[in-house]
Amino acid sequence: MSFTCFKFRVLSAFAAVAVVGSLHAAPLKIGVTPGSLADSVNVAAAQAKKAGLDVQVIEFTDWTTPNTALESGDLDLNYFQHQAFLDNAVTERGYKIESVAYGLLPNIGLYSKKYDALTAIPNGSKVGVANDPVNQARGLLLLQAADLIQLKDGVGAKASVNDVVRNPKKLQLVEVEGPQLVRAVDDLALAQGYPAHFVNAGQPELASKALQYSTIDDLYYAIRFVARSDNKNDSRIRQFVDIYQSSPAVAAQIDKSFAGDKKLYSLPWTNPKNASITNALRGGHTSR
Repeated sequence: MSFTCFKFRVLSAFAAVAVVGSLHAAPLKIGVTPGSLADSVNVAAAQAKKAGLDVQVIEFTDWTTPNTALESGDLDLNYFQHQAFLDNAVTERGYKIESVAYGLLPNIGLYSKKYDALTAIPNGSKVGVANDPVNQARGLLLLQAADLIQLKDGVGAKASVNDVVRNPKKLQLVEVEGPQLVRAVDDLALAQGYPAHFVNAGQPELASKALQYSTIDDLYYAIRFVARSDNKNDSRIRQFVDIYQSSPAVAAQIDKSFAGDKKLYSLPWTNPKNASITNALRGGHTSR
């Protein structure tokens, strides 16, 4: 599969250079999605160049192609999905790809430009949730936590709009493609949203004004660096992840992407308890 069939934008391309005494014939290619992920990876890529690692950052505008490109070998790594999304993709499509390290853990929220409180949302209002099964479940669970709906017992991370068993306000759940939720807030009474998307869309003030937030300590929803199973021990991947996780400049860019509001995100790799998945790069096992 060739990149010519994708819609993408090459954000960073650095000339190949010697890496600790060896020369890589091709750059490490990493696929990302716009916003906090692309921005932070570009900072790491610039620092990788100084360390002698050639990195090419490729931006995708959807949540399907980065895994297809990784599986086909057109990418060495991608950085856009949490473990719940990855598990679903592997189950549905049989990809031989897996998590190799933690990235940032973004919060999500329920946003409105029309109402200042969840109690003010009128009966029959339209409420936006992500249309992909995994992120939709996360949005529905947040709506349930806000006491706006009730889901079937036990559905958890597999919840869909068909699992709503109680809806006292008779809310109309509108399914929206995840990256477009930031725009949907303009037309809906309430919508599931991602703080960094609002910052990236030039609305940083809205990022910190969700009517309800999810927790920021659920590691199942931390963004992951994902590689092919047969290439997960590539030393270039280990080097790049180490640069990303240890760089103060990367941490500063992530903070900027979240409008300097630390309640909107966390950095799981800074917690020693979460070291096991990063250690997988050194020959250990991956985990959720």
